Amino acid sequence: MKTSYFLISRPCLMLLTIFTTSFNPAMAAEDGQPRERLLFTGDWTFRKGDPEGVADNFTYDKLKPWLLPSANPFVTAPPAVRPEGAAPGEAVDFAQTSFDDSSWRKLDLPHDWGIEGKFDQSLPGETAKLPWFGVGWYRKHFTVDAADLARCCYLNIDGAMSYAAVWCNGKFAGGWPYGYASWRLDLTPYLKSGDNVIAIRLDNPENSSRWYPGGGIYRNVWLEKTSPIHVEPLDTFVTTPEVTAASATIDIKTKISNRSTAPAEVRVVTQIFKLSADGKTEGAALVASDPVTVAVPAGQAASSGSVLKLAKPLWWDIARPERYAAVTLVQQNGKLVDRYETPFGIRTFKFTADDGFHLNGRRVPLQGACLHHDLGSLGAAFNTRAAERQLEMMREMGCNAIRITHNPPAPEFLDLCDRMGLLVIDEFTDTWTYPKKPNGYARLFKDWSEADWRSIIRRDRNHPSVILWSTGNEVGEQGDAKRHAVSARLTAIAREEDPTRGSSVGCDKPVAGYNGFQKTIDVFGFNYKPHEYGKFHRANPEQPLYGSETASAISSRGEYAFPVSENKADGKIGFQMSSYDLYAPAWAGKPDTEFKGQDENPFVAGEFVWTGFDYLGEPTPFNNDLTVLTNFHTEEARAKAAEELKALGKIQVPSRSSYFGIIDLAGFKKDRFYLYQSRWRRELPMAHILPHWNWQDR
Repeated sequence: MKTSYFLISRPCLMLLTIFTTSFNPAMAAEDGQPRERLLFTGDWTFRKGDPEGVADNFTYDKLKPWLLPSANPFVTAPPAVRPEGAAPGEAVDFAQTSFDDSSWRKLDLPHDWGIEGKFDQSLPGETAKLPWFGVGWYRKHFTVDAADLARCCYLNIDGAMSYAAVWCNGKFAGGWPYGYASWRLDLTPYLKSGDNVIAIRLDNPENSSRWYPGGGIYRNVWLEKTSPIHVEPLDTFVTTPEVTAASATIDIKTKISNRSTAPAEVRVVTQIFKLSADGKTEGAALVASDPVTVAVPAGQAASSGSVLKLAKPLWWDIARPERYAAVTLVQQNGKLVDRYETPFGIRTFKFTADDGFHLNGRRVPLQGACLHHDLGSLGAAFNTRAAERQLEMMREMGCNAIRITHNPPAPEFLDLCDRMGLLVIDEFTDTWTYPKKPNGYARLFKDWSEADWRSIIRRDRNHPSVILWSTGNEVGEQGDAKRHAVSARLTAIAREEDPTRGSSVGCDKPVAGYNGFQKTIDVFGFNYKPHEYGKFHRANPEQPLYGSETASAISSRGEYAFPVSENKADGKIGFQMSSYDLYAPAWAGKPDTEFKGQDENPFVAGEFVWTGFDYLGEPTPFNNDLTVLTNFHTEEARAKAAEELKALGKIQVPSRSSYFGIIDLAGFKKDRFYLYQSRWRRELPMAHILPHWNWQDR
């Protein structure tokens, strides 16, 4: 695989500094704000459930033809056409401007209704025994100035779980089914001067997830206002095809949209600024492109590009994550009509078949952890500081990489990784065409996978932290040669959208490394197969390899079972697991087994441990509804547990969260944290003491 050189970061829709009407970077701006991006998370109202008798309006079959046009910017097939007539829900009270929602609960976003509920032992443990499923409605009143009616206004939603449908002033505006996707809707045709109302309906079907997904608008929401002529937010792509210590060639491609009724001729220039540690532009522009004249037909978009040379670039690296911003300025008739900022970083990287992963010309072992999207007791509602704390603890352990499993993260998560110097594998989904749950993503794959995947890549391809696209995890298609084309298609999309990175899949079936499936991806990931590393390398000597999921040891912080035995049953203490890290599910292994596999096969790029933190759901090994009371080692404990469980009507497992984490659900380190720290930070003087394992009678 060729070395890839490029710059990356989320296309940030920041409205910030005002720039001059000419393209002299030294002059001050006089035009006002051509673009506004406003946090739109305050003062919403919420209630669970539909009004009586209207649920049939909102079946997915009825909503689908109205939702599909929202995906048009991301599909290569002919665009979906909005049906004629009234859209679903336009006659439902909750969607109407006149509806009185004063009795509804008032709240701010992000919001996860599931984490607010009571733990219910009748619910399956694999999704945390919390009521995340069902229907919920959100409404927001907001004011639009008359002057804004001459602008374009967009609603940007970073994540809503799931099957979102949106009405603006009673009219159906669009929506998006995949709960982990970020998406936007054009509100311009529906707005009016004065009071406006947005109504959003979410529907989380049961049996749709293998872990706790959360419920609600659980990430940030933004209102974006632009001139009719503006930069398309996800269509700016910054790469650096040539990088040396002396200079970097910066290639910037962007797209200018003209939403007006007349053709336009605009001038486009891009300036490069240094970014501070907190993501703000510093000082004057370091370099600027020559103005480019672009003709944009009415109601269409046109591409623009420029190539710049930056002298003595500061490189983005794990220890020093230096970043820049490309600021695109669009001028029409001597007036600045848009300013769009794209953060990025300059670095080189490559995956090699014989020598692992290289960053900026040196080998860097991937010391990674997998992280689910929930934040423990905060649930799925995204909180930047909570995510930052998780990443700080991962870095303290010696972690330099994160695999985001098994879905794209909140945009702010990647911003944190950029700033903190953490490498990232960005993942699409857990499921393709073979369902793992009756209402899981396989239900959406045919209609939405292209749009979902292209939109994820466009959103995230400018992040310097992202080193690999993962198209899926443990997909059933691995073993079915007739469906290998699904994987090939997702890889082709990734290459079309971003030729600078490779694609991967987390594979749990050894056969996937030899039956042709491996040829559909660029970098092969094995889940829990260190014994396959040597065999795979001999069979595929040109293909890079890494451990996409490793270990999966199970333990509870501060719990120790005596006498110590490597028999997993002897490690159970009630519904806890002894913390000696001797235990793992049958399909996984101990940390030492993975260490040995990598030490004996140094061509492996590294590993991503399952998992960095405990997460809600999948409480392995207590993930069945029924269990035996022999987990309790004393008669008194068994009697007490039996009495409590009998009251529930059946013997059930109270466990609601995973035991895989190196750090527990509350953010306290387990003993395993120090095991990885001793391996990954060998220069760090450290010792960690835990209860003795061969003390007589203990």
